[in-house]
Amino acid sequence: MKIVIDADACPKQVLEICFRLGARYEAEVWTVASFNHNIQSEHHTVVGSGDQEADLKVINLTHPGDIVVTQDWGLAALVLGKNAKCISPFGREFNSEDIDFLLEEREIKAKFRRSGGRTKGPKKRTGQDDRNFAVRLEDILNRS
Repeated sequence: MKIVIDADACPKQVLEICFRLGARYEAEVWTVASFNHNIQSEHHTVVGSGDQEADLKVINLTHPGDIVVTQDWGLAALVLGKNAKCISPFGREFNSEDIDFLLEEREIKAKFRRSGGRTKGPKKRTGQDDRNFAVRLEDILNRS
């Protein structure tokens, strides 16, 4: 089992939590990001800045039983299809029961934006978000 991080948009605090818990549970931590990011990791993969390059690499690195950290719902759906666990940087564990709803919601919002509408961006990250992520990741590691 390893932890694979879609590190292009991953907060630094989440990376640190993953490294700390990965060491505690003897799980390798792999990071994937475009060359625009400076990430120090024993297992870091640099990809180009093309659309979906990091996501494709994350999928190729993921095996059943791995844990993937991403905020991309489409990537989460693919990860779940590979029988891996998936968690957002806010501590939300994605599961096959609600991923279809999330993808549908994403499509509705994208359609709304294409027609000129505006949607809210993500809320500002808090210390509680870091604590929620750490608790949920440790829970997943304990179950694995």
